[in-house]
Amino acid sequence: MNLFRPAMETKSNLLNQSVHEILQTVIDQGPDVMLVVNPSASAIEDLIDAATEYDGDLPEMRMLADEGTLKDVMEDFIIASNAADLIDEGALTLRTTEDSSGNSLLVTEDVVIALVTAGDRVGGLTSDDDDFVDAAYGTYTNFWDDASDFSLRTPPITRVRETLGEEISPEAEDDFNSVLSSLETARGDGDGLDEVTISLLVAAKNEALLYDISKWGEDVGIASKATFSRTKTKLEDMGLIGTEKVPIDVGRPRLRLKLANDDLQNADTDQLAGVAQSMLN
Repeated sequence: MNLFRPAMETKSNLLNQSVHEILQTVIDQGPDVMLVVNPSASAIEDLIDAATEYDGDLPEMRMLADEGTLKDVMEDFIIASNAADLIDEGALTLRTTEDSSGNSLLVTEDVVIALVTAGDRVGGLTSDDDDFVDAAYGTYTNFWDDASDFSLRTPPITRVRETLGEEISPEAEDDFNSVLSSLETARGDGDGLDEVTISLLVAAKNEALLYDISKWGEDVGIASKATFSRTKTKLEDMGLIGTEKVPIDVGRPRLRLKLANDDLQNADTDQLAGVAQSMLN
């Protein structure tokens, strides 16, 4: 899928710009459709960030990416939930390609940009030659039409926030937002806490019931009740959270979550993730 030829005449080089800035430049041009072909992991993240932060109408963004790269990037709840928001809005569609050997390209009906990275420098090699752009747009549109959809199972962050505020409390929603804002990633592999751990810590800070937070998490699509229960047990065993029984009229008592560590109890919300991560590692 490599149409970008070294001998091609380039009109301009967008050197010393981040991929984020190059993407914003293209979006600012107001294309109806923007094809993102064979993006790197960092380019996928930059696209999601740029589109999420953009204040205005977005083009229809069609991303054609390597399946393994997409899966790895979407392990980060922050990126995946923002991508799910864009998908929910109809601004983004994800499809996969088995051919990841070509250039990383941005293609619209008016311009083709090859993203070239050299060390910490990024160049956007551009062409607006009508014949070349028409050929590229047509070719990659055909690839797009034949590609397979990528299934993103992460729920949209807007839905997560709204339902957390409705089903747990507005304070829990504020705390959840603050914790996420303090993290660069939320992968749960030692590089940021995962979404279940974050949810349980926020629930414990607000002394919510385990039943309520796990039912919310399963209903909104974050994880199953069983996953919430296993993670609660892990955090409890490591001394991060504790529980107390709350009697109910019928059935077994429910468990109220509480922060069990003095450092966590005394931490500001935007420090909660850092304190918890230091304990888990």
